[in-house]
Amino acid sequence: MDRREQLFDVAIIGGGPAGLSAGVALARALRSVVVIDAGGQRNLKAEGVHGFLTREGMSPHALLEAGRRELAEFGGKAVTGYVNSGRREDGNFLLSLDDGSFRSARRLLITSGITDHLPDLPGVAERWGRDVLYCPYCHGWEIRNRNVGVLAADAHAVRQALTFRQWSPHVTLLLNGAIRLSPGEAEQLEARNVHVVEGKVRGLDIQHDRLAGVHFDDGSAVPLEVLVVSPATVSKADMLQAIGLEPDGLEEGPGSRLAADDSGQTSCPGVWAAGNATDVSAQVMTAAAAGLKAAEAINADLVLEDTRQAVERARAGTAPVPAP
Repeated sequence: MDRREQLFDVAIIGGGPAGLSAGVALARALRSVVVIDAGGQRNLKAEGVHGFLTREGMSPHALLEAGRRELAEFGGKAVTGYVNSGRREDGNFLLSLDDGSFRSARRLLITSGITDHLPDLPGVAERWGRDVLYCPYCHGWEIRNRNVGVLAADAHAVRQALTFRQWSPHVTLLLNGAIRLSPGEAEQLEARNVHVVEGKVRGLDIQHDRLAGVHFDDGSAVPLEVLVVSPATVSKADMLQAIGLEPDGLEEGPGSRLAADDSGQTSCPGVWAAGNATDVSAQVMTAAAAGLKAAEAINADLVLEDTRQAVERARAGTAPVPAP
């Protein structure tokens, strides 16, 4: 069955906090909206959501389920699937899904997030979101006063180590052969009692399903309870290159994102982006807020188009199209 029968006002690619927040806002604005979600949200391995007022510690899965229920309550549609590609057709956007179906819409919102490319160390992927972490504001309280190691990937590691020092007096910077400290950086770390260890990390020490430390190439080891890493964050929007939307590189570190203005509008006409798709450091609450802001901008843009079309019909003496 060709599912292009309905032209949606807005198609949202990505059903995380940003996409669902936007979907609910647009549905409440009486817009026809479809949220297409392939799953795999960035925080699903975390035990709970943090930094989201009134939702502290809530399971990421439960948060998404609640968002989908709200979307349905206001008439929005949710579709499970992956968008293979997108193109313009008759002034609208046509999206091809992995099940062979299509969805068409007047406007697009990209909230597909990013993929974290983790360090190539045995055990890191399995511990991700548990005791291998990245964001201090997401997990700092939970790891306070614990033995924290910061695995250097680039010069940003110094700032990471100094930041995590806020939550624990037991912080070790693992240079990992990736960086050399300047005299000023070494002075800062020493002043904050951050221990510095040379050597290349070769693996994790896991005991009783908990991180116990890291091993080095020379056979030595450092005991740790938490390992902080710097993943390369890569945009998931490559499927939309056909409509002229391509990710940009990050200013700091490896990875990519979609460039957008304060409202989420991209350089591609009719396309907005929000959440981690544009801000790789956005937490759940800020991603949801960005989705809401983009939804307001998209609705305002559609109001202008609806008005222009109504004026053209009036001038042509044609009957108005009934409101949805």
